[in-house]
Amino acid sequence: MAVKSTPGGGTGAKPYKPLSMSAKEYQAFAKAREPSRSVWANALRAFVAGGLICVIGQGIQQFFMSAFGMTARQAGNPTVAILILISVVMTCLGVYDKIAQWAGAGTAVPVTGFANSMASAAIEHRSEGLVLGTGANMFKLAGSVIVFGVVAAFFIGIIHWLIGVWS
Repeated sequence: MAVKSTPGGGTGAKPYKPLSMSAKEYQAFAKAREPSRSVWANALRAFVAGGLICVIGQGIQQFFMSAFGMTARQAGNPTVAILILISVVMTCLGVYDKIAQWAGAGTAVPVTGFANSMASAAIEHRSEGLVLGTGANMFKLAGSVIVFGVVAAFFIGIIHWLIGVWS
């Protein structure tokens, strides 16, 4: 068994374990030190944060409708664009990540969470260059969402077309 050195350079009588652990030992070690989380408090924070993002979006949409005379459908696209812009700016300033740490899934569900995932990946890899750093890594997290959206839209389009043909 190895013996631990004391600060004075001599050897003490305190034996220590080697730093290598098995996977099971590490899982037990990590679980013992993991802070307990209240499911109800996490759900409440996610609900409040996600709801607040939606209320802000509704306020932006109402602004477009009253200031520019748009219908709800016409105001939808600029509202989403403004929410994405706000999310990206907050990500660049480091504010969105702090809110996301507190709120959890409440900030990940709306379109702002998607914008945050793309912007944070782009910021993280910008030192690797525009194409191989920012461009390639920006879609690592968001790529699966984009692929799912495109595939789902394709199948929904086919179903819509088939219903139109048969009716």
